[in-house]
Amino acid sequence: MKLVSSIRDYFEKQAFGVCSYLGDKMHMRTSVIRLFFIYASFLTVGSPLIIYMILAFWIKMKSYIRNRRTSVWDL
Repeated sequence: MKLVSSIRDYFEKQAFGVCSYLGDKMHMRTSVIRLFFIYASFLTVGSPLIIYMILAFWIKMKSYIRNRRTSVWDL
């Protein structure tokens, strides 16, 4: 039971990072954005989930690129 709980907590933390990021950028509540993704996925049979995964990948890559050092002395 504890394993299932820890796995669920991990995925919730990773998945809701996209909604909180978009909410911060658009000055909206994250619950509204989550509801939008849920309703849109029911109406369009899953295409918002694909967009959601692309946004999650983009946010991760954006933070990776920002943290990369570009100086010659960083070797």
